[in-house]
Amino acid sequence: MSFLSRLLNLGPDPREEWRKLWHRTVAEARDPDWYRMCGVADSVEGRYDMITLVLALVMLRLEDEGDHGPATARLTELFVEDMEGQLREAGIGDPTVGKKISTLMASMNGRIGAYREGLRADPKVLVDAVRRNVTMAQPDEAEALVQRMAALHARLARTSVEQLQAGEIAQ
Repeated sequence: MSFLSRLLNLGPDPREEWRKLWHRTVAEARDPDWYRMCGVADSVEGRYDMITLVLALVMLRLEDEGDHGPATARLTELFVEDMEGQLREAGIGDPTVGKKISTLMASMNGRIGAYREGLRADPKVLVDAVRRNVTMAQPDEAEALVQRMAALHARLARTSVEQLQAGEIAQ
């Protein structure tokens, strides 16, 4: 929602109906098991990598459902809003924030494509995609990460769009 729309109170923010899913996505990405059991580096980079990994899986789930372009757009907006806040909190100034957000978005789009291809192809393709896109504390653990990623992908497939919108993911 634009600043002017918020200022003039021209209606509800359309992102709000997807905010619970965004919070659930972040919570899933922060699950300590990704780091402890799957070898993801517990660093700023590793946490970003996990947020983009989980968000990519959520977006791929919505994509598989079809006709959910507005939902993925809203999730992308929430992602950008959060990343912009994180950058500003880290002391990144206005002239640089836009460039960094553009870089993060390009990275996110590339990851969605790589994970889409990897999930539809041989698991070795997904392992390679993870090795390229996730900061690993233990690089030999990429297979464990892929197994857990595939399990989350399967859970998302069993989750209705309504459940996703409510911030729920099937067990």
